[in-house]
Amino acid sequence: MGQLFEALKQDILYEHGMNACLNCGVCTAVCPAAEFYEYSPREVMNTVQSEDDELIEALLKSDQIWYCGQCFSCKTRCPRGNSAASVILALRRLSVRLGYFAESEKGRQQLIAKRVFGQNMLDRGYTLLAKNITPEHFPELGENWEYYYEHMAEMREWWGVPMDLENSPGSHRQIPTADLDELRAIYEKTGAIALMDAVEAGMEKKLGNKSEVEKYWQTWLETGDSRDYPLPEAD
Repeated sequence: MGQLFEALKQDILYEHGMNACLNCGVCTAVCPAAEFYEYSPREVMNTVQSEDDELIEALLKSDQIWYCGQCFSCKTRCPRGNSAASVILALRRLSVRLGYFAESEKGRQQLIAKRVFGQNMLDRGYTLLAKNITPEHFPELGENWEYYYEHMAEMREWWGVPMDLENSPGSHRQIPTADLDELRAIYEKTGAIALMDAVEAGMEKKLGNKSEVEKYWQTWLETGDSRDYPLPEAD
């Protein structure tokens, strides 16, 4: 039993998610993500159960742990009450803490999740704001969304859900400062802030410096596809 497996076992989500996998494959059969990706929850559970640090490290550095959509279909169907989705969450936390997430393309996208969803939570109390859904990044939403995006402040006034007004109805209201301070304290106490910091640090280590991290971020802002950022050549 290696250090990585020991670290994984300390996570309460691993404890709740892994009861002893039979390798029956029901989790993979019902997994929506397995329909679209080269992804198998059964293989993830099998790798973790091996307690082999070499295999677990490869898993932590792979795209595999980022394909799960956290629908928990696996938990409802597993005959042993396992939850591959919970084990995946524990793997993700360990991957971020160790900086391994930055080794995979899907893992590096955690910087985008941190700077959009994470920062929104700390600043506004929401993971996603309408202003984040730019027509350039989401052209499939069409002309109606483009019009709304350009006139959202005016339209929300018409609808009686004005933007940036404290305790106004709707998802663009301003959360009172005292409530946001409480939310930030929860994030600090539960280690969420530390994980966010680990994402920035892991990306800086992988890309070489903060300037490259900002280039990665800017590439995504401009193109909506982080894969357009060319990774620096390894030494």
